[in-house]
Amino acid sequence: MTDKGKEPILFIINPIAGIRSKTNLENSIRRHLDTKRYEPEFRYTEYKGHGTKLARKAIKRGVQKIIAVGGDGTVNEVGAALVGKDAALGIIPVGSGNGLARHLRIPVRVKEAINVINHGKVVNIDYGLVNGIPFFCTCGVGFDAFVGMRFAESEQRGFITYVKTTLSEYVHYKPKKYRLKAGKTKVASRAFLVTFANAAQWGNNAYISPHADIQDGKLDICILAPFPRFRALNIGYRLFSKRLHKSPYLRVLRTDKAILKRKKAGAVHYDGEPAVMKKKITLESVHRGLKVIVHEHSKWK
Repeated sequence: MTDKGKEPILFIINPIAGIRSKTNLENSIRRHLDTKRYEPEFRYTEYKGHGTKLARKAIKRGVQKIIAVGGDGTVNEVGAALVGKDAALGIIPVGSGNGLARHLRIPVRVKEAINVINHGKVVNIDYGLVNGIPFFCTCGVGFDAFVGMRFAESEQRGFITYVKTTLSEYVHYKPKKYRLKAGKTKVASRAFLVTFANAAQWGNNAYISPHADIQDGKLDICILAPFPRFRALNIGYRLFSKRLHKSPYLRVLRTDKAILKRKKAGAVHYDGEPAVMKKKITLESVHRGLKVIVHEHSKWK
């Protein structure tokens, strides 16, 4: 607690997340936050990985609530510092996709998201590890990882830019062959993409695995087989209408651990953040290893 008897709370803001202006964001947070209860502190990220460092320093100072203000990348950085800790992650989703926030039913309007922080409850959720790196929403290889790499290279942000990148890259993309082991199940086939889902969606309500349970200790492995181009619109429709799991081109496995192998090192994304990883990728679900702030009446306990 602070000298004033208030609870310290840190807001870690990514100034370049999404496309919305951040000019009045700090003032908006102060205006709607319960300042009789909380003593807010604001820090801005300045480079990749800065959010993790800021959160770790706050934990050492005894801060118990740390709020990621940004998109899934910002949530990933802050959350990476909080796994296995007593401090809780809060989210004010102002990014491009906001996949984890949407899964947890955290509103994208700042005022309403702060209301969750003011009145919400703390619950424990699962997170995943890809080659030892935490992710909280989804991780994947294939087309989505390839698009993520191109999107990161773009100077523009937002959903429209992501859609344009997706369409332009789809024409040239060639599905890759993967070998996957999940428990006793082994799969060797070409795939358009393979997504490991801790949460149900990539973001922007694009549901790759609508029935993914963020507290079951499992990852949903979504293997999307190559499909004819004339089926692309149907695949997209199913994705945004929570029906992709009914497509004959999608296979879903559920497991707590998996190993994926490909011919060579290449693109991977975790929570939308692109990276290059070796040809062998290990994945694991960590059961209820992260504390998060959700709506007081949410279904999670």
